Amino acid sequence: MLKATNISKSYNGKIALKEVSFEVSKGQISCLLGQNGAGKTTTINIFLGFISKDGGQAFVADKEIGKDDTNELTDYIPETMQLYGNLSGIENLDFFSRLAGFKYTINELEAFLTKIGLQSDAQHKRLATYSKGMRQKVEIAVAIAKNAEVIFMDEPTSGLDPKATAEFTKICKELAAMGKIIFMATHDIFNAVELASTIGIMKEGTFVQQLKANEINAGELKKLYLETI
Repeated sequence: MLKATNISKSYNGKIALKEVSFEVSKGQISCLLGQNGAGKTTTINIFLGFISKDGGQAFVADKEIGKDDTNELTDYIPETMQLYGNLSGIENLDFFSRLAGFKYTINELEAFLTKIGLQSDAQHKRLATYSKGMRQKVEIAVAIAKNAEVIFMDEPTSGLDPKATAEFTKICKELAAMGKIIFMATHDIFNAVELASTIGIMKEGTFVQQLKANEINAGELKKLYLETI
C-alpha cells in the first residue's frame, strides 16, 4: 500500500534523502524516529506531493507519486493543525469533508466525531475552546470521513498529556484494525513502541535501522536510538 524505492532529495546541493526504501502494508502503523533534519518530514512531504523528489519512486496503493493522482487516498495531520477556530468541530468536519467531495448529514458527522471519542457536548462548540487532543480528534475524523487509506502524521503526540496520548494510541490502533495505514514522524520513543508495527530510525537522510516494534522494548529502542544518532 505504501512503498518507497531509492528516493533521493537535495536542497541547494545538501542531501536531505539518500536512496530511501521501505514498504508499509495495509493495517500497519509505521513510526519514523530521528533528530530534526534527519529526513522524516521530507519523506512525508514527498508522499503528500508537497515537494518533488530528485530520484527514485514513491507509491500509494500502486499509484506513483508525481505521475498519478493520490490525493483521494491520503490525509495529513500536521503538528500544528490547520483547522478553523471560529467554527465548531462539526462545522470543521463538514467543511473539510465537502472539500474532499463528501457530503454528510449532521447525524453522520456527529457519528464520525463520536467514533473517535469527541464527547457530544463539545461537538458543536467553537474549536478555539478545544484542547490539542480534542482538535486532533477532529483531524482524525476528517481522515475517516474522507475515507483516506493512508494517514500521515507529524509529531502527533507533541503537547498531549498522558491521557490524551493514551486516547490517541487507542484511536490509531482502531484505524489500523480498519485496514488504514498510519505513517508518522515522531520523537516519542515510548509511544512508538506501544503504537507501531514497524519503526525506522533516520539519520542524515538515510534509514540506519528498520525494526519490528514487537521485537524491541522501549529501553532497548532508546539505547539503539542514542547509539545510532
